[in-house]
Amino acid sequence: MRRRIIIVTAVHGPSAHHLGDAYKSLCAQELPDGWEWHWLIQEDGQGEDVAPHVPDDERITFRQGRRGGPGVARTLALAHADGEYVKILDADDQLPPGALARDLAVLEGDPSIGWTTSRVLDLMPDGTMVGFDQDPEDGPIERGAVLEHWRAHSFRAQVHPATLCVRRDLLLALGGWMALPASEDTGLLLALDAVSRGYFTREVGLHYRKWEGQATGQAAHTNAEERDTRMAVVEARARALAYYRWQHPTTS
Repeated sequence: MRRRIIIVTAVHGPSAHHLGDAYKSLCAQELPDGWEWHWLIQEDGQGEDVAPHVPDDERITFRQGRRGGPGVARTLALAHADGEYVKILDADDQLPPGALARDLAVLEGDPSIGWTTSRVLDLMPDGTMVGFDQDPEDGPIERGAVLEHWRAHSFRAQVHPATLCVRRDLLLALGGWMALPASEDTGLLLALDAVSRGYFTREVGLHYRKWEGQATGQAAHTNAEERDTRMAVVEARARALAYYRWQHPTTS
């Protein structure tokens, strides 16, 4: 029986036209022998704009649901996650060749690692790529290190939550993504950091598209009052998890 890595994508009407590029990047992935991917595309809403852009492929499951934001859509998709690992892929982003194989190599090779992240290149509207000049060293990330860096650098983590690949059971134990209007993926990253060692790969693992329609570019996303509220609850959750000392992997 083949093993599966699950790709989870939340999508809404304005970003649906990018699904074709995301699909091409998935098809270009070469997985280890015995592995396959299953792409769960969950629409945030129940409109008619997304379905025409969903590729016709038996490895893809497309569903719709009540609108609640990308975190809610991704969490709903977990009901159909029939594999050991869950990889996040936003509808407007792309995976460079080898990204999935590198994630699997880390998680299969070290059971103490609960999640992986990787280097990101911003894909600009003119097609150029822009990197981040403060990437950490390649290798394990000890518990609590992301929270410490995030708190000391104006709520900016040293690794990107859009590159996460996570053990499915660990993701479910944490309840999926946070119920926030934004920063729900940062909330998940810091929760994972509180309970498990992670890993950072310096090879590029994501092309993060920059375009005028993306949610993080909207005015509401940078509203200072709401941002402070989101950051407060994200930090409080991470510190509470650390305080109660539940961790992955569990010990008898």
